[in-house]
Amino acid sequence: MRTSKYLIAILLFLFVYSNKVAAQYGFSHEVGVIAGPVAFQSDYGERRDYDTNAGNTGYGIGLIHYLNFSYKADCNCYTPETYFNDHFKLRSELSYNKTELRHFGEWVAGDKRKLFNRQLRAMRGSTAVTNIGMQLEYFPLSIRDFTSSIGAFAPFVSLGGQFSFYDPEAYSTLGRLDTPATTPVKYFNATQNSSGTVWSVVGSIGTRYKLTPLSDLMIDLRWQYYFSNWVDGLNPNPTLYPENRANDWLVWFNVGYIYYIQ
Repeated sequence: MRTSKYLIAILLFLFVYSNKVAAQYGFSHEVGVIAGPVAFQSDYGERRDYDTNAGNTGYGIGLIHYLNFSYKADCNCYTPETYFNDHFKLRSELSYNKTELRHFGEWVAGDKRKLFNRQLRAMRGSTAVTNIGMQLEYFPLSIRDFTSSIGAFAPFVSLGGQFSFYDPEAYSTLGRLDTPATTPVKYFNATQNSSGTVWSVVGSIGTRYKLTPLSDLMIDLRWQYYFSNWVDGLNPNPTLYPENRANDWLVWFNVGYIYYIQ
């Protein structure tokens, strides 16, 4: 409950702050929606394994808001021309992603008579993550030129941070975890089914397509790194199992629709 209150407070702050800035300096707003597949990289499966990358995928959806520094909605005119105004936008976001998780790789596909292999095959998991944060997007080409050109493309890169609320679940089809009969030794006492919060860094690359004077289509490939190894609900001892030392992260390919508010 306390975490939910923090998320609501941060969301309200971002909304009030962006509107205050826009009202004071005359910037314009853009709003949109995004959705697409998520590949979650975690302690399930093997690193650099195709079956792991293809199997541990989920979905993500989100609401996005932009401050457009190149255009003033209050006077229906452009702002004074500066490099920053013509090449940067500030993006705030509220998003949600969920992924079902399993073990893949050679140990899962190995001898079905071995207890360790059977335990790996029986392990299941999932994680649901709600994110809120901001990114600064850089457009190498002129935002003004793009805005006035139907059918134009506007590539961009972005970097920012997000605050996330995660809710993982780990279980086994063999029975309760943390027993010798159900749990591989490396995951013994290394599972957690309680929710938590974490900060993350977000970077993306993408492009916009000018659909109409007041709307764009967008594709965006995102990398998000969480500063925790518990987002997936698993955290084997990194000293004993260095292959699991990395924190959880994801790749999200999304498609979006953006509308310019006059």
